[in-house]
Amino acid sequence: MAEEQAPIIVIKKKHAHAGHHGGAWKVAYADFVTAMMALFIVLWLLSSSAEVQKAVGGYFNDPSGSGKLMGSSMAGSGAEGIAVSKDNMDKLKEKLEQALKEVPKFEEMKEQVKLTVTGEGLRVELMETANGMFFEQGNANPSENGKQLLVSLAENMGKLPNHIVIEGHTDAKPYAPGAIYTNWELSTDRANAARRAMEGNGLREGQVKELRGFADQDLRKPSEPEHASNRRISVIVKYINGAKADPKPPAPDKPKPSH
Repeated sequence: MAEEQAPIIVIKKKHAHAGHHGGAWKVAYADFVTAMMALFIVLWLLSSSAEVQKAVGGYFNDPSGSGKLMGSSMAGSGAEGIAVSKDNMDKLKEKLEQALKEVPKFEEMKEQVKLTVTGEGLRVELMETANGMFFEQGNANPSENGKQLLVSLAENMGKLPNHIVIEGHTDAKPYAPGAIYTNWELSTDRANAARRAMEGNGLREGQVKELRGFADQDLRKPSEPEHASNRRISVIVKYINGAKADPKPPAPDKPKPSH
């Protein structure tokens, strides 16, 4: 008897109906979302202020450098500071005034602190009283009040790309005759002490570009040369874009050729 033939088994595989679509729709959707986000960013930039537009442009022009120096605000905002020019120095003045109000005991010192926008930049003056306010009497050691104010200024000014100038001034009362140490040394030493305090608490390396010691040659009250307010420290935030002289003088007129 012949052997029975083994049955033939056929295996059929079922394919999902959507299999032919694959993941292409995900790529297309991601491209669409990206394009919409880019559109919204462009629309936001068009409606933003010139400062914000300049900040974004500065980043794309130099992603690893100067772009990060441009921001939308300063003084406690957590952002980098704006580049202060003649157009927005008043804004910096307002922000510094608000920052100084947070310094302990500022109410007791506010009459001795004056912020003024000048042709050179924003000048912050810390003026002494008869009993001393920001420095110990007769020397260049900052008082506790002086340290607190200098630290607050440094924390805020250090966010700016602007250069800083620090001046020291004294009254006209001289030291004892024959003294080696004079008002010239005192004014310079106080300016330098302010620089050290500020560089240790927020100012960037190289941000201070100049120290000036005037002694009693630039009195705040010339009619009262020994008045306590003549003894002062001035911290100046210089404009970042000052007026520049024309590097090339106009060429002289050429003589006309004779006919």
